[in-house]
Amino acid sequence: MLVAVGFFAFMDTILKVLSTHYPALQVAALRGWVALPLILVWIQWRGSWHTLLRIRWPLHLLRGVLGICMLSLFTFGVKQLPLANAYTLFFIAPILITLLAAPVLREKVPRAHWWSVLAGMVGVVVALRPGTDGLVSWGGLAVLAAAVCYAVAAVAARLSSRTDSNESMMLWIMVMVALGAGALAAPNWVTIRTDDLWLLTALALAGFGGQLAITEAFRHGQASAVAPFEYTALAWGLGVDWLIWDTLPDHYTLLGGAIIIASGLYVVRHERKAAAVLIERP
Repeated sequence: MLVAVGFFAFMDTILKVLSTHYPALQVAALRGWVALPLILVWIQWRGSWHTLLRIRWPLHLLRGVLGICMLSLFTFGVKQLPLANAYTLFFIAPILITLLAAPVLREKVPRAHWWSVLAGMVGVVVALRPGTDGLVSWGGLAVLAAAVCYAVAAVAARLSSRTDSNESMMLWIMVMVALGAGALAAPNWVTIRTDDLWLLTALALAGFGGQLAITEAFRHGQASAVAPFEYTALAWGLGVDWLIWDTLPDHYTLLGGAIIIASGLYVVRHERKAAAVLIERP
């Protein structure tokens, strides 16, 4: 998940840049189209063509719809907000994943994970300072809606991973995003500028790396344990905002970020202790 967050931070930076020239739905479609060649090469390298049709189609269709909504809404949101603000709002997703994990995935959520999520959300509130700009703006609402889509899609991915291959999960969501968002964006399609081709190449590489890493994260890790590591995106957002857009966070954002990161470290410490207990048992 830590690797995935790094890749996605790079991808989100590119989405923010592209959103100044293209509609949000078109950016979402481009995200799907540029990813497909790399995914197809990866499937060929692994020799996994035979696994692509043995899937649970309803779950894949759900993930496809949610993927289109999430990418479009998030692209619109980061166009309006700094990345750090957008990530802070997006941090509602891990608590939604934890809440869904128990009834939908039948996972037993350890008490330590609940405390970690609660502490992380306190950090979000500190960084957000309710009543200031961001939360009540259209961009802020779009990011919150994107977070809901992401949480449901993550739980659906966890369900799919129990029976479906990584290759099928990565391929079909990108096919659906490319075709679905492309069809919706067609009436207002803007011609791709030659200067943006290198950005699209970087988008493909970052998106592929992030998707592969996050699929593995939810396949091998308990959803409620993996989700809190999303909080590390705030550090990426702060760094990118400062380096590219010369936007510095205030002390509230820094304090909130510190609380969020501490909550993630608490989960790591708890998991290491739990693993040690299991090793010591006869």
